[in-house]
Amino acid sequence: MLTIRANAAFDAVSLGEIMLRLDPGEGRIKTARSFRAWEGGGEYNVARGLRRAFGKRTAVVTAFADNEVGRLLEDLVLQGGVDTSFVHWVKYDGIGRTVRNGLNFTERGFGVRGAVGVSDRGLTAASQLAPSDVDWEHLFGTLGVRWLHTGGIYAALSETTPDVIEAAMEAAHRHGTIVSYDLNYRPSLWQAIGGKNRAQEVNRRLARYVDVMIGNEEDFTASLGFEVHGVSENLDNLETAAFRAMIEAAVKDYPNFQVVATTLRTVKTATVNDWGAIAWQDGTFAEATHRPGLEIMDRVGGGDSFASGLIYGLLEGFGIEQAVEYGAAHGALAMTTPGDTSMASLREVEALVGGKGARVQR
Repeated sequence: MLTIRANAAFDAVSLGEIMLRLDPGEGRIKTARSFRAWEGGGEYNVARGLRRAFGKRTAVVTAFADNEVGRLLEDLVLQGGVDTSFVHWVKYDGIGRTVRNGLNFTERGFGVRGAVGVSDRGLTAASQLAPSDVDWEHLFGTLGVRWLHTGGIYAALSETTPDVIEAAMEAAHRHGTIVSYDLNYRPSLWQAIGGKNRAQEVNRRLARYVDVMIGNEEDFTASLGFEVHGVSENLDNLETAAFRAMIEAAVKDYPNFQVVATTLRTVKTATVNDWGAIAWQDGTFAEATHRPGLEIMDRVGGGDSFASGLIYGLLEGFGIEQAVEYGAAHGALAMTTPGDTSMASLREVEALVGGKGARVQR
């Protein structure tokens, strides 16, 4: 059973990079003449979902280059209701030789054409953040945080980001803060710095601090080295025993894991996926409602919204069965709207968990 502190300034804080997402809408990046701007980042999306969908007090620890793009990102984060007090601002050199803000060009895909993401995030302020740039004792000790969330995307950005994560995790544990980590394996982030071997080296080092580990089957395999065998390609007949075996192996190697959760997704087309989730806590497995043929507008951020729904449930003291249902429902709803972040409400999540359909609401 998770022991979550009661009195704290923040319900949850996320540590990671926030990029400016440039979205061509229904078109393609390579032929676009206009883009819609959103903010997004694997770790940040969780804090924003917890704030906007679930009404929790959240903040983000990150860094921006102090220019107009950085101020745009700050404005977008503020619109999401996430506290920016722990944004580390870095002086801009005028051209981006030493520091810049990350960009992420993302097209949603449609049907047989898969989604495409092209990130431009070298030398970003967040990737150069140092452990000493943040007053961890003030954040976790003086102010207090109930839950810290971070993950493998931020860990992959530079040689120093794992050190930042480790410093945050150590301080969090000293002050009774629950730590969650989404493995979020991205081959493009690791390929130039050692690939899967480096990913496993970093993630295994950080895993020993984690209370709640989140990921899908590829994440656990690539980031921690656990193999999944005998999984059906058809989620209508999902062989969950294989995923359970993977989770049991993870818990055996990392007895500090108090909760392990994974999304279950089969991609039929870019706009139709089978969607589900499974979670483990205290020796008990819980499987969320399976949603075959889920229609998707924008799949980016679905896993992050699963994480925020799961965390909400655990913060509220729900059992693992209900918490994983909230995660899966929130992830499903988030993928029905554009952008990285959720536009769902708690009422909508509760309705979907309760089995209500998509009839018009008047």
